[in-house]
Amino acid sequence: MPHGTSAAATPAAAGVKEQRVTKQRLAVSAALDELDDFVSTQELYRLLQNKGISVSLATAYRILQSLADDGLIDVLRNAEGEAVYRRCAVTGHHHHLLCRSCGKAVEVEAPAVETWAARTAAEHGFTEVAHTVEIFGLCPDCTATKAAGLL
Repeated sequence: MPHGTSAAATPAAAGVKEQRVTKQRLAVSAALDELDDFVSTQELYRLLQNKGISVSLATAYRILQSLADDGLIDVLRNAEGEAVYRRCAVTGHHHHLLCRSCGKAVEVEAPAVETWAARTAAEHGFTEVAHTVEIFGLCPDCTATKAAGLL
């Protein structure tokens, strides 16, 4: 699905459940389009509130989960275990490198991981397998800041 396309504009035949387009859903989607890094629901809620956009925290949670369920955004757990969301540029299956300090995310494809996951599942008789891989570390900027004694 093209980046920024709403689920309501997508035919049900494409495998995406049709969603009712609301002002709140459009606002959450537009806010995600403006962000480069992953964001928690509470961070997104504060961002919307600061812009004067009225979306309840519960509604923000529901919309983000719905967008994630439809495959329109990525969701993962940060180092603290909190769910964070982002509209990714890569539409296919991919993984992330995440900075523990600033939250920067880099999308990566990992063919070796895909091969390993498929082989491991097959060895144990598992089918319909899915997986996620998130690698946490320090990005180059935070590494340099830490080396300079500023982090």
